[in-house]
This record gives sequence, C-alpha cells and structure tokens, in this order.
Amino acid sequence: MSRIGKKTIVIPEKVEVSLTDGLLTVKGPLGELSRQFKQQIVIKIDAENKTINLVPEKETVDNRALWGTYGSHITNMIDGVTKGFEKSLIIEGVGYRYAVAGSKVVLNIGFSHPVEVEIPAGLKVETTKGDMKIVGIDKEVVGSFSAKIRSLKPVEPYKGKGIRYVGEHVRRKQGKKTAA
Repeated sequence: MSRIGKKTIVIPEKVEVSLTDGLLTVKGPLGELSRQFKQQIVIKIDAENKTINLVPEKETVDNRALWGTYGSHITNMIDGVTKGFEKSLIIEGVGYRYAVAGSKVVLNIGFSHPVEVEIPAGLKVETTKGDMKIVGIDKEVVGSFSAKIRSLKPVEPYKGKGIRYVGEHVRRKQGKKTAA
C-alpha cells in the first residue's frame, strides 16, 4: 500500500483540475500544467469537496509503484501553479561568473571559451554577482535545468571551486603535505 497514494489531495482555491482521456490539466494563478497518466491508476476528482483520490485498478507491483508516483506528480503540479518552484546556485572561483543574454545563460567557468546554455521555455533565470536563481512552475524542468548547469563545473574538493546549490555541503580534502 502506498502512503502517498492513499492520501487525499486537496485542491486549493483558484485552481481548476480537469481530466480527459488520461490527460490531467491543472490551471492556477501562475499558469497551466498538463501531464498524461496511464489508466492503471484511477484518478477520481470530487468537484464539490475539491479533492482528488487515487485508486489502483488492480493490486500489482507496477500499480503500487505508480500509485505513489502519480500522487506526488499531482501534488507537485498543484504546488507549481499556486506557489512555483525555485532553485538557487552559487558559483565560486576566480573569474567564474554567470550572465543572462537573451534566452541563454553564458557561463565563464575556467574554460578557454564561454559556455552558453539555452534556457527552457517557462523558466525565469535571474543572476547576480555569484548567485543564480531559477524559477518556474514545473518542478522537473526547474530541477533538471539547475542540475544541467551544476554538472558543467561540479565543485572540486580541494579549493571548493565550481557550481553548487545553496545550502549544499562540500567535503573538503586536505591536499598534499610538504616534506620538512
């Protein structure tokens, strides 16, 4: 039994949820998200009580796995159109910096050339001196774009140079000892 799947999902004010042929659409103050769901998990929308319940058609291993996953996806969609999602990145290193140029992020991260990364549709990127804030309504797109940026120059453990998330702890190594 899925603990997340069994929970009733409450639909907040100003949010509309509709389901047609497995396509769940969530409309809210920040935008609209749609996602295709398989028919193995029955999604019951109660418009009067403003709730969503998930019930598996059959009790199988695959359906139990999908049950909680679908509950998380629906909750993330509702949170995205009401509050939105945000990831913050920090860059450390001499001469390392970010800049937003049109629909691209330009990174100077110690290579012989600047690295340009296209910003996906629906995301807003703000940069200051050593910080980057990625904001959007789709949790997966925000997370994957921030992970893509971070993977371009991961933090190295000796000097701490590179790109990391705000609040991420990097274990530092001691380095070479000199012979006396």
